[in-house]
Amino acid sequence: MSHPLQPFLNDATVVLAAPTQAWSAASGAMTDPIHGVYHSDTRVLRGLRLEVGGAAPETVSQASHGASDTVFTALLRSIDDRTADPRVRLDLRRRVTPGGFAEELRVSSALGHEIVTEVRLTLTADFAPMQIVKAGLAGSGLDGAPDARAALDPVTVVERGDAVLLASGTSTARLDAPGAAVAVAAPDGATTDPAARITLAWPLVVPAHGTITLTWGLALEDSAAVVTGASGTAEWAAARVDAGDSRLAHWNRRALDDLSALRMETSRAPGEPFLAAGAPWFFTLFGRDSLWAARLLLPLGTELAASTLRVLAGLQGERTVGETAEQPGKIMHELRPGELTMPGEDITLPPLYYGTVDATALWIVLLAEARRWGLSDDEVRPLLPNLERALAWMRDHGDSDGDGFLEYADTTGHGLANQGWKDSGDSVQWRDGRLAEGPIALCEVQGYAYQAARDGAELLDAFGEPGGDEWRAWAAALADRFRASFWIERDGGRYPAIALDAAKRPVDTLTSNIGHLLGTGILNADEAADVARLLVDERLDSGFGLRTMATDSAGFWPLSYHGGSVWAHDTAIAVQGLAREGFRAEAARLGRGLLRAAESFGYRMPELHSGDSAAVTAVPAPYPAACRPQAWSAAAAVAVAVAATDARPAPDRTTLLVAPLADAALGHVTLDGLRVAGRPFRVVATPGAATAEPLLP
Repeated sequence: MSHPLQPFLNDATVVLAAPTQAWSAASGAMTDPIHGVYHSDTRVLRGLRLEVGGAAPETVSQASHGASDTVFTALLRSIDDRTADPRVRLDLRRRVTPGGFAEELRVSSALGHEIVTEVRLTLTADFAPMQIVKAGLAGSGLDGAPDARAALDPVTVVERGDAVLLASGTSTARLDAPGAAVAVAAPDGATTDPAARITLAWPLVVPAHGTITLTWGLALEDSAAVVTGASGTAEWAAARVDAGDSRLAHWNRRALDDLSALRMETSRAPGEPFLAAGAPWFFTLFGRDSLWAARLLLPLGTELAASTLRVLAGLQGERTVGETAEQPGKIMHELRPGELTMPGEDITLPPLYYGTVDATALWIVLLAEARRWGLSDDEVRPLLPNLERALAWMRDHGDSDGDGFLEYADTTGHGLANQGWKDSGDSVQWRDGRLAEGPIALCEVQGYAYQAARDGAELLDAFGEPGGDEWRAWAAALADRFRASFWIERDGGRYPAIALDAAKRPVDTLTSNIGHLLGTGILNADEAADVARLLVDERLDSGFGLRTMATDSAGFWPLSYHGGSVWAHDTAIAVQGLAREGFRAEAARLGRGLLRAAESFGYRMPELHSGDSAAVTAVPAPYPAACRPQAWSAAAAVAVAVAATDARPAPDRTTLLVAPLADAALGHVTLDGLRVAGRPFRVVATPGAATAEPLLP
């Protein structure tokens, strides 16, 4: 191998409860580059190998009992008899809690005689930083990777009574294994691998027709952690989705469970939950991701939205700092415990990084939409100063060159080159494949800014604050400029360019970004119709969701991160926008595509998948390094279910408006637990009728 490779995730099993996660093979063993037990931004264990009677168990099934609890069932033929029926089995139950990892090994025998043997568990602890794992640099072969080896502090091991204490840097782990004999091989400095190896051995005596249970576990801490597991219960715990097309129910059930496991709090704001962006790479607060996920989940309650808004308001920019991209009023992008260096990518980000062009406008929009869904004025009022600062950022700093558009450019040379949601280095391309030169003004960001200005004006008016007319005028002028500068006429069609480049030329690639404009108000009726028509064009609609880039672009590739792949949240945003603009048949078509994809991935939608056509393949190919679960991909399930019924809060902010289904294939959709001002409703919709009735407390 000439260079390190990012680990694949698509075949791995994950059990998680933020900020802790465990990745393994389908057998439960941990042997591959991504495998291990992680806490905060550190992989504590990289290896786990189990043997019973000197042989590895032979796994026959895996059953999930939720995102945080999985059972691996295996046969133990090395200690079984020679008859055809398997008579000795192992049920290994793995549970993850915030800061905890525990396994229960249950050996059951149907043999008529006693079994006497040994259970041996071999663990490897390396405490590797997440970015080193992501770069493919953490493992046993570090001879050719001196930078990675230098990033790994030696693991110290202390045996204390029945426990083993492991530590490296700011991370610690206490290992408890009742009844086991423990052997430790700590790193001695002579090896290039600073990992420690721990062997646990239990004598196993299983009575005839009997069962024996063994347990072990880890208690994990990181004194430098900036995020912790969230307290309390998710507000959607009682929410339920039922549908004639069972895929919609299966997807929502899995998604809501995953979202509960992604709930986090910051160390500085306990009791204020938000959603981590995704596992394993982005297990922390991301401004854009956490805002979009909370927004897609608004129909299930405003608590998550309110706490996400407050957490981000507490980190709102106060001054201009070039190195961190902080500016007064700006909403942050990413929070980490320390500097984040991405080996091989020339990217180094500070612990609190503000390099995002869209999070500030999205914060304003979420505040306004949460109020429409019933967030009380008592909760909104304290955020009005943050609102005014966020609005001012759009005018005073977001538009860096005074042309009236929000744009971005990395001024450090080691930050993110692209700072919209498509933040890979090659995401903004001309149709012929050339990269656009920045500063870049993205089309969807102008839509967000337009909506934010109008929503901000509405909030200022509602609370008797001045400035509403000024921001409505600002929005109207932005819409006029957008109409004059972004629209392209080509091949007999009209569409908004993905962006304006540094020379203010419209970058002519047709992309999914245009779907984000629907529902913002920046498009007139004819323009919205043009966008709706293109979103279901076969160049963008793969049949499994929207491609990020049209197939007739030179840079299109179905497995390109932002140049032809499909992102569930991206499609769900378009579905929502189509429904809001009255294009419900088009929304239903894209929603059906996501249902096909969800079924292909066992209803745990990954961060992204391939843009392969449903006309060519029965299932889309996985993008092998995609996070799963991912907050906004999971939240897409709720958005699609809600859009099917067109459920939205009435102007009085106390009741729901709904409409009959536009997709007859769904048969019926029942949504229990949609909330307006905390009041739960049941929505029942069919192709012929729809009702929304309050549920009894």
